[in-house]
Amino acid sequence: MGSLFFWISKLVWLVLSPDSLLLILLIVAWAMVRRGAYRSARRLLGLVVVVLIAIALLPVGEWVFYPLERRFPANPKLPDRVDGIIVLGGSEDAVRSAIWNQVEMGDAAERGLAFLMLARRYPNARLVYTGGSGSMVQQGYKGADVMKRLCEEQGLDLSRITFERLSRNTYENATYSKALVQPGPGEQWVLVTSAWHMPRSVGVFSKAGWSTIPYPVDHWTTPGGLLRIDLDLAGHLRDLTIGLKEWVGLSAYFITGKTTALFPGPGN
Repeated sequence: MGSLFFWISKLVWLVLSPDSLLLILLIVAWAMVRRGAYRSARRLLGLVVVVLIAIALLPVGEWVFYPLERRFPANPKLPDRVDGIIVLGGSEDAVRSAIWNQVEMGDAAERGLAFLMLARRYPNARLVYTGGSGSMVQQGYKGADVMKRLCEEQGLDLSRITFERLSRNTYENATYSKALVQPGPGEQWVLVTSAWHMPRSVGVFSKAGWSTIPYPVDHWTTPGGLLRIDLDLAGHLRDLTIGLKEWVGLSAYFITGKTTALFPGPGN
């Protein structure tokens, strides 16, 4: 069932993502021109042009991200005693790391940096890094393997760390990691992931029966600067795509019973 959900979610998003939809609309407009439906083609092309101009000029991706990122406070006060720290993968580039034979990090590098910082701040805490591969075709490259190399290069004691390397999504992050470490009742675990991904992560871990303290990092928005004109079509489209994907993920996880609420918050 888990594999079916993984494949369906990947295939559906290939069609529903904003960049794919815009490409599909352009192809449809081209087909209309080929068939002589010039008026309909002009209307469709006009719609695509208007949408592209809006995306190019406005930080629409940040508008989508902002409610997600403000759901949990940044830099939360952590207790003096922490039993464990769990970090969700996604900060590493497993394919390029293997090709270039060195640690290659991606957009969410703050996850790995926070992991290293908290590991030193709480030397007695158990450490878990969970992340396999979310790719449909490159399952042989595992994010946890990259982080294992980074931790070794940074001088961390690898015997403290559990590397979960089979998960393909957030649901599997929680279920596979819990099965590995079996956290005890009343233990205090810090959960680290990107701020925009924290609501879904908290809901999934709560649903799995694993209470965590959210520690969001990797913020993508600029509060106070959300109403601006900023010409950046590629950047805005990428942000919009990732942000909408997260909202779709929240809905899909809630509908399929993988999270505690549609929009999990501090109460979860």
